[in-house]
Amino acid sequence: MISVRGRGPARLAAAAVATGLLTAGAIAGAGNAVADENNPQPGGATAVLDGLKTFDSAVIHGRDGDKKIGAGLFEMAVDGGGVLKTYCIDIHTGTRKDAKYKEASWAESSLHSNENAGKILWILENSYPQVNDLAALASKVGEDVKLTEKTAAAGTQVAIWRFSDGANVEAVDPSAEKLADYLEENAQNLAEPKASLTLDPPAVSGKAGEKLGPITVHTNAQTVSVAPGAQAETAGVKVVGADGNPITTAKNGDKLFFDVPEGTEDGSASLSLQASTEVSVGRAFTSIDRQYPSQTQILAGSSESGVTATATATWATEAPAPAVTAEKKCVEGGVEVSVVNKGSEPFTFALAGEEHEVPADGKPVSVLVPVKEDQPYKITITGPNGFEETFEGTLDCETASEVTTGGTGGGEESPEPSTAPSPATVGGGTGDTGDTDTGGNLAETGSDSSTPIIAGVALALVVLGGAAVFFLRKRKPATAGSDD
Repeated sequence: MISVRGRGPARLAAAAVATGLLTAGAIAGAGNAVADENNPQPGGATAVLDGLKTFDSAVIHGRDGDKKIGAGLFEMAVDGGGVLKTYCIDIHTGTRKDAKYKEASWAESSLHSNENAGKILWILENSYPQVNDLAALASKVGEDVKLTEKTAAAGTQVAIWRFSDGANVEAVDPSAEKLADYLEENAQNLAEPKASLTLDPPAVSGKAGEKLGPITVHTNAQTVSVAPGAQAETAGVKVVGADGNPITTAKNGDKLFFDVPEGTEDGSASLSLQASTEVSVGRAFTSIDRQYPSQTQILAGSSESGVTATATATWATEAPAPAVTAEKKCVEGGVEVSVVNKGSEPFTFALAGEEHEVPADGKPVSVLVPVKEDQPYKITITGPNGFEETFEGTLDCETASEVTTGGTGGGEESPEPSTAPSPATVGGGTGDTGDTDTGGNLAETGSDSSTPIIAGVALALVVLGGAAVFFLRKRKPATAGSDD
């Protein structure tokens, strides 16, 4: 919705997060505003991890010996409705039950510099669950190959790990191992899939009497609803298209503007977009739990799912009108804060101990703030008249390694144990599956309600660990598809 607030002692900042961007539009004189990854307004899909659902066993060959793990499909429940099925692309990091995830580009994930990312997409498109006919898939792999949903999921996951982590990993089941070898040998690099819904840029600024924008819609949905709020009518601010006419729906490539009438009191506004669409196979999903990270996932199938995006606008007639965004930069190893000012006066802000001036010419001034891998960050930008914007999150751009995780031993525990199996507990068991029909690009197979294998172990550890379990933090759990 659009919300408009007057300028003065009231807070005059609106925050937005769009497809991996932490964004905020604010004007000079704003109070505190926080763009927090733990409570985002995301661009694209956000979902909650339900656990490892369709899996079999695999073995990691590491410097500390062989470790048996569960390998297969996870399931996520989408905020706003829908189901996602995913594979892991970070074998040495554990999962957290009920961890929250957001859709992300490859550049914002551990795939950012992986030359084999496109091969992972090929595997996803040419194996289970995108390929429902397991007999036909088995015939491509070789003679005497027989695949079930569990072994097909395990073989697919093993092949993905070889490209995502460079892992020395094998499926326990012979047919699953042959599938993994087949997928690895035949994989080809494909182009990164499109986002379900993003806005570019997610924050704009200008003067009253102008159309502020454009904001370009990028989506794979047929149509997207554009929802201005009732408060905008009071101020006379409208959301319009390139032709200047008010709009309630948009499609890919459309350009949106905030039409702010001349004489409107200085302030800010936001708009929200919503759609229902299949999220593209191959999109990355990164954890947004700052305290307890969960392994990065890659999408293997999607039902029709709810996706959203938010944009903001700020305007001022005789003052600065800054629009502030923050974007994770995995290659550079930090967060880039950018400020655009289309007001009437220059805008001066302080960030990371340095002062910067942004001319009122609409050209961005960008500052890279270095952030350590896996470390929560809190970046604050301040300006005149009490202006302050804070961006919080965690930079999670690299896959874990045996060195950084210490194998499978040691470390603290999450207070929320996962239902996924771990090397210490999986034994020779496999996951159970049941049929489900979710529509979208999901196979009509491969879901289960397997009883959590490690729940009792985790409970015992909570009792024995006492306060340590709750106050100590394990940076990188060492098992794939698991929570220690």
